Amino acid sequence: MPKTTKQTIIRDISWLAFNARVLQEANDPGNHIQDRLRFLGIFSNNLDEFFRVRVAALNKMVLLGKAAKMHLEANPDKILRKIQQTVITQQEEFDRTYSDIITELERKHIFIKNEKQLSKHQKEFVAKFFEDKVRTQIIPLMIETIPHIPLLRDKSIYLACVLGSTKVSMIQRYALIEIPTKVLPRFVILPSQEGQTDIVLLEDIIRFNLPSLFAPFGFNRFLGYIIKVTRDAELEIDNDVNTNILDELEKGLKNRKRGRATRFVFDRNIDPQLLNYLTRRLGLTKKDNLIPGGRIHNFKDFIDFPASIFDDIKPRQHPFVHPLLKQPCRIMDVIEKRDVMLHLPYHSFDSIIDLLREAAIDPFVQSIRVTCYRVAKNSKIINALVNAVRNGKEVTVVLELRARFDEEANMRWKAQLEEEGVKVVLGIHNMKVHAKICVIKKREFNRTTQYGFVSTGNLNENTAGFYGDHCLLTTNRSILADVNRIFDYLESPLKKLASLRNCKTLPISPVTMRKSMLAHLDKEIRLAKAKKPASAIIKLNSLVDNALIEKLYAAAKAGVNIQMVIRGICCAYTQQPAFKGRLSAISIVDDYLEHARVFVFGNGKEPVVFISSADWMIRNLDHRIEAACPIYDKDIQQELIDILNIQLAENVKGRILDNEQSNNYVQRQEHKPAVRSQEAIYKYLHHKSYKD
Repeated sequence: MPKTTKQTIIRDISWLAFNARVLQEANDPGNHIQDRLRFLGIFSNNLDEFFRVRVAALNKMVLLGKAAKMHLEANPDKILRKIQQTVITQQEEFDRTYSDIITELERKHIFIKNEKQLSKHQKEFVAKFFEDKVRTQIIPLMIETIPHIPLLRDKSIYLACVLGSTKVSMIQRYALIEIPTKVLPRFVILPSQEGQTDIVLLEDIIRFNLPSLFAPFGFNRFLGYIIKVTRDAELEIDNDVNTNILDELEKGLKNRKRGRATRFVFDRNIDPQLLNYLTRRLGLTKKDNLIPGGRIHNFKDFIDFPASIFDDIKPRQHPFVHPLLKQPCRIMDVIEKRDVMLHLPYHSFDSIIDLLREAAIDPFVQSIRVTCYRVAKNSKIINALVNAVRNGKEVTVVLELRARFDEEANMRWKAQLEEEGVKVVLGIHNMKVHAKICVIKKREFNRTTQYGFVSTGNLNENTAGFYGDHCLLTTNRSILADVNRIFDYLESPLKKLASLRNCKTLPISPVTMRKSMLAHLDKEIRLAKAKKPASAIIKLNSLVDNALIEKLYAAAKAGVNIQMVIRGICCAYTQQPAFKGRLSAISIVDDYLEHARVFVFGNGKEPVVFISSADWMIRNLDHRIEAACPIYDKDIQQELIDILNIQLAENVKGRILDNEQSNNYVQRQEHKPAVRSQEAIYKYLHHKSYKD
């Protein structure tokens, strides 16, 4: 375990700064209005997950108190207070941003109407829609008559109702209605006058129809306010090697639904008596992150705001097939001659599917071994693997059942794969398998050849359309020898973790990854002290690990020029006098999610380049099976360096990661062209495609 240091930024505060960058995109009038709504949805969804996981963990640390002996935050109670202050401030900015977007929508003659703003024709439509589609999907809960208030589901929103009567002043009751967004659309397009589009939210359709729900019971006054509870989503899994992980997961998933509330969000205009009643019945206190908000919650649904109402959406860049892999071709023949690097989502993910399909059909292929962390709902990857088994291949899938929020889906995949004859390996009892690796064994005319890939991203054709990742297709013997060693370890639970030290080419977590990265930085330090060129480019999702941060500090002080591209958490202070400007970091938040991890060590004038599945975080380096892969092909090395340099030149969507986490945009220097890196990378690769 690396030693701790006070010279780092608190990770949770840095994460909130990242989510603030997402909110900046929602606030940017240069983005299309649908994209701005989508970023509001992403911000909201991110924050929900943050409360389910990190805030839940901090709450547990507070409860443990001095008994906490593992790697925990030094002052979780103080961090929780800071989180609540920050979130309330961000919520105010969120509300202002949403108000601005509503104004912009209205300029485009698009109106989100509430139940009090409907025309006569729209009222008739809403009443009929409710009767036809909504009424049978909801059951109001009269919560005052129930001894124990029903469990409010995480990820759901509820209409908390005050029911009264003007005839009998003493009558006032409370009710809860779960909004059925899982089975009905959140946004309903209303009949509208020509040249205008009116939309109503599902909860406002229910609000409008409260009289038809409750009037038969003697009520004639109805108020409704949206509320939401976020719950602890961490699964309590018994790490005993003898424990059946499936049973433990099923138990954990059931408990997740009953997890302790980590946040209660409510309409700030809610009836005070109703708010007091709900918080009391739910057992909440001020420490439980009671967050006042606007009329609308669960903004994650705005990710899917109907695009059909817009006529000015610019088509997105379309992925293109790597020039060496255009069909028809035999991909294994291509990569037997040279390595190929796919840069997603610029290159098409179809090439990976094509490789697995080819392996499934090829009569000389004997086996396929692959790790799966998250796969698509209707996965073409799984389909190819199943067909490989049907064609007589031996297929092994290392399936990570503990991929957060994909646990249930992966349990279903396990059952389906095993039914088809796939050998499913569940990995290691006390750590996640996060490495993205594959090896295909082919034997033809007494000659055995192995093909495979190492990737920074998941084998998921859906996320591959908007996650920025790299995938190396190779037949390199030393790389694939180590990939096989990883699979040998994963398939043999009796083997000791130390056996992964036999990997000679790939740095592997949790045994050699940190040590390898530290060694490369140490070499750059020695070069700098010898007055030779010394540099490093580090691209990550998150930089948290204390040992590596301290080494970056030491390198910058020694004279190593370090440039970083970090999408999310950056716990490093980049501005210290001793660095003399040699440690810098930017974050890029744009259309695509920057997901790749790439490390370039200058090594004098002979750069050493890695791609990896691992961030520089304790969980990745000490508690997961991860792999970094060296890139030997000089052309691919240069391609990666060129892409990183384009990102480092970003001056449209780039933010400076400074000590204050202020998220100031990178300023474009006079006479310098605007560089929007995701567009520039697409053009760079597309040009290479035609050139090749």
